[in-house]
Amino acid sequence: MTIATVRALIEPHDLERHPLARAHTLPAQWYVASDFYAFELSHLFPRCWQYVGHCSQLPSPGCYLVADVAGRSVVVVRDQGGALRAFHNVCRHRAGPLATRNGCGARVLQCQYHGWTYTLEGHLRGIPHWDRVDLFDRRDYGLLPLFVEEWEGLIFVSLEQPLVSLSELLAGIRERIAPTDLRRLHFHTRVVYPIACNWKAYVDNYLEGYHVPIVHPELNKVLDYTRYVTETYRYYSLQYSPFRADSDTSTYGQNAHEAFYYFIFPNMMLNIVGSRLQVNLVQPLAAERCEVIFDYCYEDVCSEAAQAQIAADITYSDTVQREDGEICEWVQRGLRSGAYRTGRYSVEREEGVYHFHELLRDWLRIELAEG
Repeated sequence: MTIATVRALIEPHDLERHPLARAHTLPAQWYVASDFYAFELSHLFPRCWQYVGHCSQLPSPGCYLVADVAGRSVVVVRDQGGALRAFHNVCRHRAGPLATRNGCGARVLQCQYHGWTYTLEGHLRGIPHWDRVDLFDRRDYGLLPLFVEEWEGLIFVSLEQPLVSLSELLAGIRERIAPTDLRRLHFHTRVVYPIACNWKAYVDNYLEGYHVPIVHPELNKVLDYTRYVTETYRYYSLQYSPFRADSDTSTYGQNAHEAFYYFIFPNMMLNIVGSRLQVNLVQPLAAERCEVIFDYCYEDVCSEAAQAQIAADITYSDTVQREDGEICEWVQRGLRSGAYRTGRYSVEREEGVYHFHELLRDWLRIELAEG
């Protein structure tokens, strides 16, 4: 995808910087054009930290998980020394997969196509039926490593040199949510929702409580909408709301007094309520398709009482998510209708959307200038 192709989709004023009260939203074409989507997938996501899983899924050496990052399959493994390693999930022989599902107890990573084996550190070790191959040095055919780091129990991967360090990206979150300690949590389950909309349309929807009274009537009974505020930081934003004094928050646990909704650029959310963490990742699949991954983490995932509470939490969350999915698909239809190009922002309710759009414009300005 060339810079020239993308430039044709951008009017000069689309990248101008304006204050919130005078700014316009992103152009509809950026949500529907396959060329724009392809540019994001090849230039934005490979250089951004992407959440892939929770450390409790890799409790010991030989445990591994498989994830998609910017359309590429990756495998993350805990090596023999206990360190996290990440590789392209691609055998160096003929591009077969090293793993097709998560697992534990592996002593090596073995290609699921022809059986080449690699150490957990990525070195090529075993090659079946290879005796008569000339001019071959197995040291040249190790697995291709990726950037991998852990933060508060969450595992992140970047395909290329990331735009910012993980510590800079998430600076201040740990302190803001204290005394909640995310490191005490354990992965419980993953739910995936396919949605017929551009990934940005879903992010836009997440980033404002403006729609809550209309789209989420039950959620609106729980949150104190009059005290719903948005805080913006360098690479993320926080939507914060206390619960209504008369609301039933039992599905969130005993310590559920307030809700923290973090959006981390470009496509990740942390929903923190009491002793529950819900990680959302918006995976781009096509110009007008995405899937939203919901990972649920709790301090107690074993007791009978916890199981009942978790089931209620996931059921309640499923209702909210289906409401969001339906309205996002309607928005996507509107974006491709030809009846809409750009809109305006509510100064009171859409600061988070504006912040996300400005981060995206910042990235585009840099990419176009370098191109």
